[in-house]
Amino acid sequence: MVKKDAAVEAKRKGTPAIEAEGTFSVGNFFKGTKEELSKVVWPSRQQLISESAAVILMVSLSATLIYLVDRLFRWVSQQVF
Repeated sequence: MVKKDAAVEAKRKGTPAIEAEGTFSVGNFFKGTKEELSKVVWPSRQQLISESAAVILMVSLSATLIYLVDRLFRWVSQQVF
């Protein structure tokens, strides 16, 4: 039932449905890929730099926190044993 619905929807949109045909077309794949990439909203240079800096900062803070907790557990285990 789902495959039939997908085939009907694909015919209505005018796009080939791989599930309905049961075959794979390289040309259709690249055409679909090009269509999807044209829908992508690429970030500006400033936004890319800003978000990359935020990711690097958060990774650094997380690594530091994990390191400090590890050192704390190491110290506590040395005190106990």
